[in-house]
Amino acid sequence: MKRLLTAALLTTLMASSALADTTLKLVEVITSPERTETLKSIVGRFEAANPGTKVEIISLPWGEAFQKFATMVSAGETPDVMEMPDTWLSLYANNGMLESLEPYLEKWEHTPSLTPRALELGRDIKDTAYMLPYGFYLRAMFYNKKLLAEAGVSEPPKTLDEFAEAAKKVSALPGKYGYCLRGGPGGLNGWVMFGASMAGSNKFFNEDGTSTFNSEGWVKGLTFVIDLYKNGYAPKDSVNWGFNEIVAGFYSGTCAFLDQDPDALIAIAERMKAEDYGIMTMPKGPDGKTFPTIGFAGWSMFANSANKDLSWKLIETLEGPEGNIEWNKRTGALPVHTTAEKDPFYASEQFKGWFAELQDKDAVPTVMPTHLEEFAFFKDSLVVKTSQEALLGDITPQQLADQWAEYLTKGQQKFLANSK
Repeated sequence: MKRLLTAALLTTLMASSALADTTLKLVEVITSPERTETLKSIVGRFEAANPGTKVEIISLPWGEAFQKFATMVSAGETPDVMEMPDTWLSLYANNGMLESLEPYLEKWEHTPSLTPRALELGRDIKDTAYMLPYGFYLRAMFYNKKLLAEAGVSEPPKTLDEFAEAAKKVSALPGKYGYCLRGGPGGLNGWVMFGASMAGSNKFFNEDGTSTFNSEGWVKGLTFVIDLYKNGYAPKDSVNWGFNEIVAGFYSGTCAFLDQDPDALIAIAERMKAEDYGIMTMPKGPDGKTFPTIGFAGWSMFANSANKDLSWKLIETLEGPEGNIEWNKRTGALPVHTTAEKDPFYASEQFKGWFAELQDKDAVPTVMPTHLEEFAFFKDSLVVKTSQEALLGDITPQQLADQWAEYLTKGQQKFLANSK
């Protein structure tokens, strides 16, 4: 009996030790100090509810995240759960690296409260939920009321022509500029919105798979952005600006206009008085339409995770109404649960600009062609390099458009061929 008790005790101790050694790896890629602290808070609740389980959070700086994460994957250092941007989903899902979340969603009590758009976008690849979006990023235009008044601009611009004229007037003020240009990492959205609005269409491809990027209208839109920079309506060093720089350029009063998602509100609201800035629908093109980009990010599970049930529990904690609303209040994304609409935070004045844009029939939300495996490299590498060359005058707007069109045409035609 004594031997049996000793064996049982030993087994229990070994099991407890194994449980204590359970560590999940969680990679965060859209990183900021505020986001990381919020993530740690939510993860802390998960750890408290699952004794013996620890979560190692790996935070990658967004400007280098694509290359750094690709290096991790190639070295076999894949996480259990990761923050998945929409632009990366196709690359990793189509290569069999992500676990389907469908079996978990079937049993999850909060699946019915997810918005239809969340499930639709999460199933963007093969109609399978390889990612569960945590929020939506819809672009609108911030404007500095004081700078516009000082420059003699009586009301926020509604069209691209009015926008260029307002930017010109503000840039005539000493040390001031019209537009916070994102010429560095993450700048594709601006190029797409101005390009599509000038073209009057957000259609990325023709029926035969050829890209529309080098069509006349799109080239005019790309030229519009380049001219803003060349004419001095954007700061000279904005050719290298990323998210943090453009947001700082706005709240410091350097630039009058900033196109961004609600996540920019986090820093801006802390540093500017609410009455000193506004948020409006993106300026409209010659056809009276504008095409603000709508993006999303979420949580994915890697298929080779050794702890899939625990990984789903972590996603549950992050994606449940409590965690999701807490996360989005700090990250600025619009939540994915219908119950969030009842939260007073989203009924505040600061969100009216986005809701007005969503209700404008001539403001058409534009989803990037994230179905292409090639899109992640296109957005995070090719676009940055070539757009900077165009801004600096090393290549023409037409050459920029041709390079983008050539690359995306190959990707789309490959996608069409594989879909037959």
